[in-house]
Amino acid sequence: MIEQVRAFNRLFTRRIGVLSDNYLGRGRPLAESRLLFEIGESGIELRQLRERLSLDSGYLSRLLQKLAGEGLLQVGACARDARVREVRLTARGLRERRQLDERSQSFAASLLAPLGPAQRERLVAAMAEVERLLRAAAVEIDAVDPQSADARTCIAAYLAELDARFPDGFDASRSPSADPGELLPPNGYLLLARLDGQALGCGAVKRLDRDVAEIKRMWVAPSSRSLGIAQRLLEALEARALELGCRRVRLDTNGSLTEARALYARNGYVEIADYNDNPYADHWFEKRIGPTTRGPAAGTSLRRSTGRGGRR
Repeated sequence: MIEQVRAFNRLFTRRIGVLSDNYLGRGRPLAESRLLFEIGESGIELRQLRERLSLDSGYLSRLLQKLAGEGLLQVGACARDARVREVRLTARGLRERRQLDERSQSFAASLLAPLGPAQRERLVAAMAEVERLLRAAAVEIDAVDPQSADARTCIAAYLAELDARFPDGFDASRSPSADPGELLPPNGYLLLARLDGQALGCGAVKRLDRDVAEIKRMWVAPSSRSLGIAQRLLEALEARALELGCRRVRLDTNGSLTEARALYARNGYVEIADYNDNPYADHWFEKRIGPTTRGPAAGTSLRRSTGRGGRR
């Protein structure tokens, strides 16, 4: 598998001209041309540009200085916040970007032209799949401060989605707590999933007692739900529960969240009795983690009733 990846990389970089210092015939290498494209028509914050391209600050600075010396861009304070630096293309830079865009379109067409219709369809479909999987591989999951801006943004999106999807809406004050203090060691963790610096998913785990932890706040942005992020978040939360010294994890979910229930079933969660009186929960699950991963804990039983108020 590794050899196939390396062979693909060698062919691809050669075919699209990465090794040339005259990318698309404009007299500069791909890195400089890509910068002009990413800055775009309306400019971009320097921090966002660095995160989007995963470039070292020193290397990015040298590239920007070179292009600024050619009169293609300017770096200065952002109009809405003088503390933030942004990059904007000059009139000359905008013309150069348009030239690059036109030549890039022609180059893409030249890749497809020698192929028959069926081959083109296969190539484009394969490219879309490779792009999706590479994006999935680039997602990073880390523990964060629950009070951070990205954490608050993700939690707010999670709560808003529950409010929209639950038949009677959602009021967080009526559900079991997941306060910031409960999501910091040694009590718990809040994890964020990020892609190119952008937070697009979250999940939390908090200790219930010495042996049991509870998974909370599982959410992935709708635009990123084909990348396998929920699976990775769940596995990371189970690992964090082990770090807390717990050997069982529990969670609850609403009957309308069918995709969540399918995820838990695939990962060995077994339905148990109501353990928290959450008014929004229709299903409660448990899983043993660590050395033993079979079934619910001793003394628990599957929920047999039809749920409170007949909601099940």
